[in-house]
Amino acid sequence: MDHRGADILQGQRTDPQGVLDVVKSPDSRLLTVEREGRIVACCQLEHRGAHAYFGMFAVSPALQGEGLGGKIIAEAERQARETWGVTEMHMTVISVREDLIAWYERRGYRRTGRMTPFPYGDERFGIPQRDDLQFELLVKPLV
Repeated sequence: MDHRGADILQGQRTDPQGVLDVVKSPDSRLLTVEREGRIVACCQLEHRGAHAYFGMFAVSPALQGEGLGGKIIAEAERQARETWGVTEMHMTVISVREDLIAWYERRGYRRTGRMTPFPYGDERFGIPQRDDLQFELLVKPLV
């Protein structure tokens, strides 16, 4: 997990079953980056009709700031466009993560203002440190 968000969310962000579900689903794939035999970054891509969903994005804290995240998201967008022919990428981000949202905005994503509730009480999504969390949908055209 990005250590810069620890004041918002702690604990695990997924579980082995959640990862297995991604790997086994025909409409989903898990992209990983390996260095010296270790996974140092990953993301999930899921085909959802005319758009793809980008999630489970993580880069090892030791490698953050090196441009690896931007390369991963660009490759995910390329694969979604070429494999599924989708015209948009969607993702959800915790709305109070202004720094992270700004990072996505610099890569062409736009805020929609469409919010979904945070799943309080389900520790598979982490242990919230605040009571005002919600997810905002970000969208990027893939043309």
